[in-house]
Amino acid sequence: MNKIPLPVFSLLLLLLTRLPLTAQTQVVPAGNVNSVSISGQQVKIKTTNAFAEVTVYSPSIIRVRMDKRPLPADFSYAVTAKPLPVKAQITQNNSEINIVTDSLKMRIQKAPFAVSFFSPSGDVISEDEAGLGTSWIGDEVTTYKKMQENERFIGLGEKTGNLDRKGEGYTNWNSDVFGYAANRDPIYATIPFYIGIHHQQNYGIFFDNSYQSDFNFGASNNRFSSFGARGGEMNYYFIYHPQMADIIRSYTSLTGRMPMPPLWSLGYQQNRYSYYPDTEVYRIAQTLREKKIPADGITLDIHYMDAYKLFTWNKDRFPDPAQLTGRLKDMGFRVTVIVDPGIKVEEGYHAYENGKKENIFIKYNDGQNYTGQVWPGWCHFPDFTSEKGRSWWKSQVKSYIRDGVSGIWNDMNEIATWGQKMPNNVIFDYEGHPTTHLQAHNIYGLQMVRASYEGTREALQKRPFLLTRAAYSGSQRYSAIWTGDNRAEEDHMLLGVRLLNSLGVSGFPFAGMDVGGFTGNPSVGLYTRWMQIGAFIPYFRNHTGVNTKSAEPWAFGEEALEITRNYVNLRYHMLPYLYSTMYAASRTGMPVMRTLALQNTFDPQVYDTRFQNQYQFGDAYMIAPFESTKDFGSIYFPKGKWYNLYTDAVTTGGQDIITPLNIKTLPVYVKESSIVPMQSLVQSTREKPADTLFLHLYKGSQPNTFVYYEDDGESFSYEKGDFYERAITYDPAQQTLTLQRPKGSYGSQFHHIKLILHGFDSKQRITVNGSATTVSAGPFSFLSPISRFDPQGSFIPAESCPVQVATFANSNELLNVGL
Repeated sequence: MNKIPLPVFSLLLLLLTRLPLTAQTQVVPAGNVNSVSISGQQVKIKTTNAFAEVTVYSPSIIRVRMDKRPLPADFSYAVTAKPLPVKAQITQNNSEINIVTDSLKMRIQKAPFAVSFFSPSGDVISEDEAGLGTSWIGDEVTTYKKMQENERFIGLGEKTGNLDRKGEGYTNWNSDVFGYAANRDPIYATIPFYIGIHHQQNYGIFFDNSYQSDFNFGASNNRFSSFGARGGEMNYYFIYHPQMADIIRSYTSLTGRMPMPPLWSLGYQQNRYSYYPDTEVYRIAQTLREKKIPADGITLDIHYMDAYKLFTWNKDRFPDPAQLTGRLKDMGFRVTVIVDPGIKVEEGYHAYENGKKENIFIKYNDGQNYTGQVWPGWCHFPDFTSEKGRSWWKSQVKSYIRDGVSGIWNDMNEIATWGQKMPNNVIFDYEGHPTTHLQAHNIYGLQMVRASYEGTREALQKRPFLLTRAAYSGSQRYSAIWTGDNRAEEDHMLLGVRLLNSLGVSGFPFAGMDVGGFTGNPSVGLYTRWMQIGAFIPYFRNHTGVNTKSAEPWAFGEEALEITRNYVNLRYHMLPYLYSTMYAASRTGMPVMRTLALQNTFDPQVYDTRFQNQYQFGDAYMIAPFESTKDFGSIYFPKGKWYNLYTDAVTTGGQDIITPLNIKTLPVYVKESSIVPMQSLVQSTREKPADTLFLHLYKGSQPNTFVYYEDDGESFSYEKGDFYERAITYDPAQQTLTLQRPKGSYGSQFHHIKLILHGFDSKQRITVNGSATTVSAGPFSFLSPISRFDPQGSFIPAESCPVQVATFANSNELLNVGL
């Protein structure tokens, strides 16, 4: 081998180090502002190296778009809102541009381009890191924000790790991760929205870019937080409100909110991979009824299909699907079936032949249909980014509705293929603007559930239930989400709680996890604890994988059956409360399952890893989940007073208390001043409860309003005013509980109200619209199966729960209850 003489080598090295950096290796900053054009609520800017648009979307939302090339026509799969008319004052001088609304101030520095956001009082909320700002490395674009002192970060949806994401980095690339580790990133969904918290301020940033994106919250650096993508433009919405709840409202005003789900989907769902043949499905349904475990749904996994081919049934296992779904419906069960996007390449298979004829599959850049391998074998995949592809899918999915199916479970829609490496040169229509897999990958699941929702809604003419594994911001408009193929392990149970809490603050109120764990076999204790927690999550589905032990409630012994049945019973008692909370979520975007940071944003204790798994279920309940193996646990009580759900014992907030634990009771507390409507026990939502609404009121010092809601639970009539909405207000200063006149044309199913007073001094009478009503001592017997164990596991007679009860007629007039 010939060697280069050392002097020559040194000369070559010197020349190489002095060569100019290529476009792929140099960092290209935005540069200085060269021109500014102000029009209404928008500012267009040209800098040395970029084009920018800044748009006031609302008094609290400002959008920033930037690219190295002139910005194209606006388009987003996530954002459905348009800018609101806003009184915004936009001025400039030689050094800066200033935008002022009544809620937010923005300053754009001109040399170099950099943005800062301020509260109306002038406090810094967020600002570009000096010297870094927004820059490009090749096609990759990143914005760097100054890390404020002691800043915290939460959100990003389905991300593992701690509640506070400070010091961590995350990637968004929807991935099929069977049995994922508790620290795996990324997993299935992309929700590029986070909330920053510092100095009694909190703000939100939604980075709407579907390319692979990366977020850095001080990982491997102590200078900045950042967000960027491997392609596309810098496109983010900055949201500011003093309260975190309002940030979530504004974010979901951009990306949309969930529709009201069918009532049955809030009941208990039984699933495994897989229940077959139909006789096994009947056995599961019958056993649930015989053992009096309330349930509303049974889910069929891939073995219902003929050789895993979509839109088919295995006729040996399921000879008459319509008869199956009909009989189950008569028993109070709705059927959900799994669907995957892959269409098997097989001559004579109707979906393949029709899809090929209609030309709806994604393709390589040379026009040949892309083929990837999944459950059925080699498959083509519909292009859900085209109207034609979505229309085709809608026509196909309607076949399930004709067979009596009520729910569609969208799986493998990351897109997942064996090998997990779909080529980047696959082309998607992208609404007539063809693009590669790089941009389309993360929105594929969103567009699949959009097509599934629209097709099932049209065919069913009632509210469908949709579930998805993959998602992008905006998927909440169509579907619930679950956290995929988790493990039957203690840390996965608690990780699932954090995932659902994070999804909640990220715009997904209807979410769940595989209760009991999908892979592996839970211990009796783990299964029991997980089922207890399941009663307090929005989507309550028990699910286990193939080649695992049975995971129905009766499969773990009589004690586990008794305990889990108690908590499923409690779930069904709580349905009026849960349904009303889901209604609020559909109107405001507020999560059902709420990290304690939502209402205690600046309390450092809620971010402590000892307490980060605690959450509220709606506004009233606080859940403290622990591993089933723990004998003691430390519980943090935020400010206020908290009632033990089982004993009514009161704990004053602002402290943490070490509490004995046992597998018979999940630690659950009720916030003071809470108003909790409940009903009598039913075995499914098809069964009507008794006509008395149990209205629990917990004495407190804070005024509170609960919006109670009813409708028919299945149709879209509520969209036309056929609902029953009633504000119920507790005023401790006036010692009154007021039921306002109901709104809507729907009549309540409850003709009587049983008011149950917790923590009140002994009373003999209350008044209802001035008339005296007798008050009697408890018990409240419909909760006695739950309240029979105290936190130490000892038996408590129901009579020892210190409640008082008054019953009165429920009318549509204003009801003023004097306490």
